[in-house]
Order: sequence, then C-alpha cells, then structure tokens
Amino acid sequence: VQLQASGGGLVQAGGSLRLSCAASGRTFSSYNMDWFRQAPGKEREFVAAITRSGVSTNYTDSVKGRFTISRDNAKNTVYLQMNSLKPEDTAVYFCAAGRTASALKGYGMDYWGKGTQVTVSS
Repeated sequence: VQLQASGGGLVQAGGSLRLSCAASGRTFSSYNMDWFRQAPGKEREFVAAITRSGVSTNYTDSVKGRFTISRDNAKNTVYLQMNSLKPEDTAVYFCAAGRTASALKGYGMDYWGKGTQVTVSS
C-alpha cells in the first residue's frame, strides 16, 4: 500500500483545513487508518484512527471535538477534517495504515505516507 497525504497549508488560528490521504492498491478497506503528526523538535504523536469499515474512530484528547477522521473506501481515501485550529496544531501530518486492532491506538502501523505540512498562525 502506498499512501500520499495532501491538503496541508497555512491557516490562521480558528480556521479549518481538510487533509486527504490517497492509497494505492485494492486492499485499502483491509486496513485501519491513522493520522499522526510531528511538530518541530517533538516526537511523532498519534492524532486519530478509523476502523476498516469506518464505524469506529479514536482521537487523542487534544483534538477531540475539533478534528474528525473519515474514510471513503470506494475512493481509497481517508480524511482528517480539522476545525478550530490552534498554533499548537502546527506539525507535519502523516497518514498510516495498519492491519491489527492496535492501529486504533496508533501502534503497529504497516505503511506510512509522506507528510503534509500544516501551519497555524496566531
């Protein structure tokens, strides 16, 4: 599976962005999908996850109520809608795919995409 994230950019605090992650191959629906982020000088952190069917999701506490993960298996794409953005959301955002249930908590990812930069100005 090859993953390509897009949709990053520069936005003012309080604004919104929608990230997309397009997957190659015919097995996209076999994977739980995650978003991670890495800010300058910090470790990569788990942001959100969605199950294969899209029925269940999981979020890190700092984005709950502001970010929404979704997927369209017909388009082999996972999305991250980011609202009420804060300067502390500034990071490179990565999508990743994982087969096991641990992926729902951000562990055991099998494939990673290249990141997309999100910058939130104050």
